Amino acid sequence: MRLGLALGYWGRGPDPRHLDLARAAERLGYDSVWTAESWGSDAFTALTWIAAHTSRIKLGTGIAQMAARAPTATAMHALTLDHLSGGRVLLGLGLSGPQVVEGWYGRPFPKSPLTATREYVAVVRQVLCRQGPVASEGRFHPHPYRGPDATGLGKPLKPITHPLRADLPVLLGAEGPRNIAQTAEIADGWLPLYWSPTRTEVYRPSLEHAPDGFLIAPMVRALVCDDVAEGLLPVKAMLGFYIGGMGHARRNFHADLMARMGYPEAARRIRELFLQGRREEAVRAVPDAFADEISLVGPRERIAERLELWRAGPVTDLLVTAPDPATLRVLAELNS
Repeated sequence: MRLGLALGYWGRGPDPRHLDLARAAERLGYDSVWTAESWGSDAFTALTWIAAHTSRIKLGTGIAQMAARAPTATAMHALTLDHLSGGRVLLGLGLSGPQVVEGWYGRPFPKSPLTATREYVAVVRQVLCRQGPVASEGRFHPHPYRGPDATGLGKPLKPITHPLRADLPVLLGAEGPRNIAQTAEIADGWLPLYWSPTRTEVYRPSLEHAPDGFLIAPMVRALVCDDVAEGLLPVKAMLGFYIGGMGHARRNFHADLMARMGYPEAARRIRELFLQGRREEAVRAVPDAFADEISLVGPRERIAERLELWRAGPVTDLLVTAPDPATLRVLAELNS
């Protein structure tokens, strides 16, 4: 099981620790470093900055949002950074949800998310393969565009720049069972939002047809500390925000996932509290047991024991969110 460093997206401004953490991860032998985006900082610019200050570590978008860019634009970002970094890019993509897609990007959320994702990945693959002009009769991502307001002058184009790698890995963030199953069919890997090493049966039916070499790369919050309950507070804060606030009351993929993982009543309660503006109560309503099983928190000996559960399952890459180099070092030593 390889280790990666997940830096996420910026908050109010750039985190001054991120570059030092990325360099430390590279020195410690971590295989990859990942950036994200939501409705603030973008994934590719921060990753390019890290690329310029590192030499070996792979560079992943975890995740770049599909609604933010046409698939050809995303492919341009990936092939450009892949050239500049010497072939280190891992392209992680995700659809996001209706609130972000329509509220931030000003685009309609696709009525058929699976079809939209499949078309998007197919266009990205065409650009990276560069076997001919990009052409697609897709419902959501047609190339050229031939909608009712089209000029009719568009024509299929072949990328000017030759991609460094036609097989640049494409990974998808997916939560629903059908979406995960499609990911195993069309992508090179999957980026689970929450992963419990003791509940792998939740995902097994969706992954039964995954090909050899398929990447499974969940993110996990890690912290070496003496007080487990205190160490879990950031995990619970994250879960409270995602399950309570990252989605509409009628459509929240994160809450649905928590329910499938065995906590339906807690997911419902967290959403109710968050939507009532009782955010601190929503965080406290996150069960310690759920926060604990999807993270690696506690003394070194406890983390060592729990890490074996992750290593024994199908996870190929563990993407660690850690606030300090000391935790990164402990995980590198335990995973060696």
